[in-house]
Amino acid sequence: MSDAEQTPSKTGAPTGPRPEEIRFFGTTWLDHSGGYALRRLGLAVGALAAAVAACFVLRFAYEGLQVADVGGLVNTLVVVMFAVCSAIAFAKTWEGFVRRPADPGREESLRSLKAIGFIGALLSYAARCFVEAPGEKLRRAEYETALAQYEKRRSTRTGNPAGRKKPKRK
Repeated sequence: MSDAEQTPSKTGAPTGPRPEEIRFFGTTWLDHSGGYALRRLGLAVGALAAAVAACFVLRFAYEGLQVADVGGLVNTLVVVMFAVCSAIAFAKTWEGFVRRPADPGREESLRSLKAIGFIGALLSYAARCFVEAPGEKLRRAEYETALAQYEKRRSTRTGNPAGRKKPKRK
């Protein structure tokens, strides 16, 4: 969180760091207000419904491969590809809720793999919604760190700096 992200006071002067918004939650994750629990439940159910619908679409695609009689090897490869990509997408999505990526470029290169394994990403999102708002723990830790740093910078010095003794020179 940068120093530029500060909450303005009534006078317009910054009063401290602002919490980062989470999609679908805004900043309600901070104090769990504004229907936070219902939103979490709704998003979890919605993500699960989307994952089930996606499974049906993949099932129809698989049946299309069987009708086309492309062979057992191709059918197996398609199933394995979606299973592996879904597992990787689940793990990477879950990891993204816990910590920021060490290498954003690598995460960008995994974007197409996550798109193929979209079912895993949806399941990860749904599972995280049952625990907390996705990314809440990460953002809360960052926000609390930013608040502590802000308070440390704002704390006043003790004593008069002009009255300090100067070090003796040799």
